[in-house]
Amino acid sequence: MSLKERTYSILVVSSTDSFASAFIGSLPEIRYYPVLTASSVSAAKRMLKEKSFDFVIINSPLSDDIGVRFAIDTCCNKQSVVLLIVKSDIYNGIHEQVTEYGVFTLSKPLSKITMTYALNWLESSRERLRQFEKKSLSIEEKMDEIRLVNKAKWILISQLSMSESEAHRYIGKQAMDRCIPKRSIAEEIIKTYT
Repeated sequence: MSLKERTYSILVVSSTDSFASAFIGSLPEIRYYPVLTASSVSAAKRMLKEKSFDFVIINSPLSDDIGVRFAIDTCCNKQSVVLLIVKSDIYNGIHEQVTEYGVFTLSKPLSKITMTYALNWLESSRERLRQFEKKSLSIEEKMDEIRLVNKAKWILISQLSMSESEAHRYIGKQAMDRCIPKRSIAEEIIKTYT
């Protein structure tokens, strides 16, 4: 999927309806969908348990918290990119506090062009996360394959009295001769002997 075709889901966390309405009203629906809102940290946490979002945008302060801890936790525990919007008089302190966790910050008041640039940065960051997710999945898949092949080797060793190198060669040769992955050979061996 090309970047132009991609859509991003957004959770807007704001205790003021005016911010949420103005923000959502400025977004092109083709690019950002769905866009949901929460009015407190506790409501946002409930929503994040049910659904994941590409972006979480927090308009601080919230009715039940300033939102700093929530922003950090969301950034560290979810695959969401987080933007924390704070009052200008506390911006520097909050920015220093959250930057090391990957939370983006902006100070109020915001212009439409600033928010557009911020969304572009969030998109770039989300795409980078997607690349890490793909690499992580491929590593996990490879580790699963190694575990399966090792299990199959030990079955061949115990059931057919092969040495480890013979079992390894047998699985590799079977996979090569039949033009199928070692994983498939390992699964067949496990199914046959267990």
